Amino acid sequence: VQRDLNVAIAEFTELKQQLERDTLVLSILKKLQEFDTALKEYNIALLEKKYVVAAQQLEKARSSLKMLESRKGFELKILKALGTELTVQTQNMLYHLGEEWQKLAVWKLPPSKETISPESVTHSELHLCTLPSKEEEIAGPPVASVLQAFAVLGELRTKLKTFGQLLLKYILKPLISYPFIQPFAEEQSDGVTLRFKSEEPNLDHSSPVEVFGKIKFILEVLHKYLLNVPVEQSVGDKECRVTLAELLGGMIWEELSDCLIQKCLVNSIPTNSSKLEQYIEVIKSTEEFEKALKKMQFLKGDTTDLLKYARNVNSHFANKKCQDVIVAARNLMTSEIHNTVKITPDSCVALPKLPDPGSGDHVKRQSTSRLLPDEMVGLENGTKLSRYTFSLPACRISSSVEQLMELAYQTLLEATASTDQCCIQLFYSVRNIFQLFYDVVPTYHKENLQKLPQLAAIHHNNCMYIAHHLLTMGHQFRYRLTSILCDGAATFVDLVPGFRRLGMECFLAQMRVQKGEILERLSSARNFSNMDDEENYRAANKAVRQVLHQLKRLGKVWQDVLPVTVYCKAMGTLLNTALAEVAARITALEDISAEDADRLHSLCRTMVEEGPQVFTPLPEEDKNKKYQEEVPVYVQKWMTFKQLMIVLQASLQEIVDQWADGKGPLAAEFSPAEVKSLIRALFQNTERRAAALARIK
Repeated sequence: VQRDLNVAIAEFTELKQQLERDTLVLSILKKLQEFDTALKEYNIALLEKKYVVAAQQLEKARSSLKMLESRKGFELKILKALGTELTVQTQNMLYHLGEEWQKLAVWKLPPSKETISPESVTHSELHLCTLPSKEEEIAGPPVASVLQAFAVLGELRTKLKTFGQLLLKYILKPLISYPFIQPFAEEQSDGVTLRFKSEEPNLDHSSPVEVFGKIKFILEVLHKYLLNVPVEQSVGDKECRVTLAELLGGMIWEELSDCLIQKCLVNSIPTNSSKLEQYIEVIKSTEEFEKALKKMQFLKGDTTDLLKYARNVNSHFANKKCQDVIVAARNLMTSEIHNTVKITPDSCVALPKLPDPGSGDHVKRQSTSRLLPDEMVGLENGTKLSRYTFSLPACRISSSVEQLMELAYQTLLEATASTDQCCIQLFYSVRNIFQLFYDVVPTYHKENLQKLPQLAAIHHNNCMYIAHHLLTMGHQFRYRLTSILCDGAATFVDLVPGFRRLGMECFLAQMRVQKGEILERLSSARNFSNMDDEENYRAANKAVRQVLHQLKRLGKVWQDVLPVTVYCKAMGTLLNTALAEVAARITALEDISAEDADRLHSLCRTMVEEGPQVFTPLPEEDKNKKYQEEVPVYVQKWMTFKQLMIVLQASLQEIVDQWADGKGPLAAEFSPAEVKSLIRALFQNTERRAAALARIK
């Protein structure tokens, strides 16, 4: 019995394994049959142009092939051939679908595809064919059939992406960029054609309302004739129904939205706070535009970046205004300095008319006045200050700097009417203007400021003019800016010392250059020695003439440019340099003959007579006499030089009389050692000279 049982078990096991093999072979044969059936049905459906059925049969065949390939241990050689056949049939199907798609959406594009110009846009067309032929009516609308077939094969997104890129490049983006291009649709028997025409350009940039209208028109036409088609789309293991509009929107919306912001909304941001209220219309049109796109299922979800950008207009206005202000300021700073305007104490500065201070201002003032002690009230006397006491003296400044100050005042005035955040941004933009001036102007105009004395003087005036306004600018606007700035932050006074220093350093550098030229010219005078030698005298005379010519030229260059007091101090300093150098050279001589003394006196007389003539601060000659008479005030060594001239022509007794035991005019200008040196150089060694020297102490 046991033996029979073992034999039965062995037979049963063998039969079971054979059954499993047969079952597996049967299932493989069944899958091969399914594959074959699917391909046959696919071919029939393709001939009948039932594209959805054909695509579904291809997918069934693909599923069967995958199942066969997953069976381990049954690597059939036929599978490779089946895979090749499936690929060929899939490509054949895609070719047919592509042909149909090209009939449905026909593009007529300009020959050049690199750059899109307004002319090329007007030659672009998009024809949408919507009417099916009689043979195709059984399979339903061709659009739905073709697109669903693409979806089944997993190629719909690729086709839509290509279509979306063409739509953006040749239609949507040009409509945003070129305001004069208008779209229109021509309905025909078999569909509709989108065309474009060019109109006379009225503005550089389209208004958002117009742009939204054009884009909406294009998308409505596409939605009506092409995009309003539901397709079955597989997401993971699930099948979901989506419209073509939703798929296309997801592909191109981000790029379209960015283009609308950069090329349209950015340009529509107001440049003036008074126009901000009108921007509500743009926000409303943006909301309506998005609502229309959501209705067409082109958009889904909550508020997009486009609407967020439009609603955040206050921030964008502030950023744009600040950017425009800085750009305008930099353009003014890099313009020519030598175009000037005259500033006088009487001239009215183009200041904006500010409203009366608020009640809070009055309260602060009253409370401050109460803190003052009673006895201080009676300190006023009848004396009144001149109305010009705190005025900027008459001078010439660059017209660009005057415009720069007007820009600063107008920007601050704009800030007073803006929101708190915008007000703060605009205020600090004005501060940035002046900090930019401090950095840009000395660098950009460096070479001219070093070479040209007139430009150095104008730059000095520009800096003083700006510093003058910065003293009071913050105070003028203090109670009209946002409360955050009213607590002491609204000031420009901290910039004043820097601007004054900037102007002075530039002008003093030019003064050093001029001083160097004077000393260089006088160095060719051969130390004013041996004037009895004709060649030496000519060299000294030439040096003196060159110095006077240089000073006269400077006097003309700075005339009516520098304030009178600055002009006189500058010219006085340079003339003083020349006189001091000549006096030092003469007093250093060890031997001066009578002829030398006469010729030296002649040279000195030339300088004394012609020196005052370099003082011509005003264009009117008769008004300059006053300043020419005041030369001793501005030239420190003037009296020293005149005393030197007296000594060169004086006798020993006259020199002793001029000294007057250290109390005379000569003693006021020269030290005993210098006078003794001059006496030794001028007079021979005699008892009279020794006596005179003894009295100089």
